[in-house]
Amino acid sequence: QLVESGGGEVQAGGSLRLSCAASARTFSTYTMGWFRQAPGKEREFVALVRWTGGGTYYADSVKGRFTISRDNANNAVYLQMNSLKPEDTAVYYCSASSYHYPLTANYYYTKPVAYGYWGQGTQVTVSS
Repeated sequence: QLVESGGGEVQAGGSLRLSCAASARTFSTYTMGWFRQAPGKEREFVALVRWTGGGTYYADSVKGRFTISRDNANNAVYLQMNSLKPEDTAVYYCSASSYHYPLTANYYYTKPVAYGYWGQGTQVTVSS
């Protein structure tokens, strides 16, 4: 089970930190991802942190502004979002993948089908 929190409304240029609490005892074996979905659009990849080594990967649209991190001791993953823009407005979803793709295959983690577990989502609204 994945439970997101930390969403809300913020003005452009502001920051938010999303949290995701996981209940799996084997949390450290999952690659964790954040996706988002705006009204009328498909769910899109935002960021991931790999199951081993803590390597991260970001969508070009958020690179340099968002930071994903994980705390295996507390079964949690975070998304620090800075310099927010109105186009970041969406429902943000935490997700978990049990696949162990090699480091050179991070591309596969950018697809929703790679993730078998999803949270309920948290709304992020950025006003101009």
